[in-house]
Amino acid sequence: MAVFANRLAAAMLSAVVMAFPASTLRAQEAAVAIPAPAIDEAAKGDVEKAIFAGGCFWGVQGVFQHVKGVSNAVSGYSGGDQKGATYETVSLGRSGHAEAVEITFDPKQVSYGKLLQIFFSVAHNPTQLNYQGPDHGTQYRSAIFTTSDDQKKVAEAYIAQLDATKLYPAAIVTKISRLSAFYPAEKYHQDFLTLNPSYPYIVYNDMPKIDNLKAIFPSAFRADPVLVSKAKS
Repeated sequence: MAVFANRLAAAMLSAVVMAFPASTLRAQEAAVAIPAPAIDEAAKGDVEKAIFAGGCFWGVQGVFQHVKGVSNAVSGYSGGDQKGATYETVSLGRSGHAEAVEITFDPKQVSYGKLLQIFFSVAHNPTQLNYQGPDHGTQYRSAIFTTSDDQKKVAEAYIAQLDATKLYPAAIVTKISRLSAFYPAEKYHQDFLTLNPSYPYIVYNDMPKIDNLKAIFPSAFRADPVLVSKAKS
């Protein structure tokens, strides 16, 4: 299937390293324990959306599906000028879109700032420019697509706060821009981590993120993920 074409090399590498102890593999996905945002968004209503891009959407979606207060997390595409998006066009790296995840959450249960903290801590590495791990190209860039001025204010302040801590080995390269459109990805991309837990790419690159979420944010962790296939319409 074409969906796996640009990750074939990574999957082959993953299959080779599967022979090593799990502790060796999981060291590849070390998370960064970071402080919570000094400035956060006040809850306004029962439902809000956050859109984050942080490399392959399989892992980012999987992380946020395990966060309490999140009612849905959809893999998709955002950030480009091209109207509409498919995996085939985005994977070429010329559409302007990034693989992204649209997170629907209850701000009374989990704040936008908490989602940002998880995004920067365990969901991806915000210091990698136009790549994440084995995936390279602008479609794998680190980005935040805001839906309000409040989200923009919180995100900008948090990046400045984190850069000042010097907890990362390099400056954060995450770009913040206003959301123009979000295009859900194909059905076969949704819930990929949950449906394919033994797929080598997932085992090596993404399952450690779930372990890190549970270890660093135990109060925010939910054992049973919220799945797109079971989301209420």
